[in-house]
Amino acid sequence: MRLRFEGPIWYWRGPAPYHFVTVPPVEAAAIAEVAPVVTYGWGMIPAAVTIGETRVTTALWPKDGAYIVPIKKALQDAEHLGVDDVVTVALEIDA
Repeated sequence: MRLRFEGPIWYWRGPAPYHFVTVPPVEAAAIAEVAPVVTYGWGMIPAAVTIGETRVTTALWPKDGAYIVPIKKALQDAEHLGVDDVVTVALEIDA
């Protein structure tokens, strides 16, 4: 499955700080359809994420009935990204 969408980067302080982009509702619904086949537990979905010229592997996190994409530090640094930057996310899920 390949999806492409845009969204702002947001910050979650939590016990360990993370940066995320929220998957829009239409794309989240498509992911939910394949989730039972691809999750490795706790609703986590392994995926490859490309922003700009940089590709990383990660796992989508379930949140509030949808999914969020962690924006790893390596991706932030390589693409010079920060909070509130609107990015185009290319997402690949091996379903």
